[in-house]
Amino acid sequence: MEKAKLQEYWKINLGYLIGLLVVWFVVSYGFGILLVEPLNAIRLGGFKLGFWFAQQGSIYVFVVEIFVYVMLMNKLDKRFDVHED
Repeated sequence: MEKAKLQEYWKINLGYLIGLLVVWFVVSYGFGILLVEPLNAIRLGGFKLGFWFAQQGSIYVFVVEIFVYVMLMNKLDKRFDVHED
């Protein structure tokens, strides 16, 4: 792959990574720590929502983000013709 295409590939890849990590940070730190009190006014399955995000929500979001990243990278690999057969 030529250098310009390789740089574009990694620029897009890093954009995906940064975007997904920002979402994970907001969910884990923002919802689980900073916004815990307002979210605790809402209940999810009998638990306060702030507590749920701190204990379970950030883990679930991270697992979903793994699948989203795989999907995005498969599309990107096909776009740049570096996919596996």
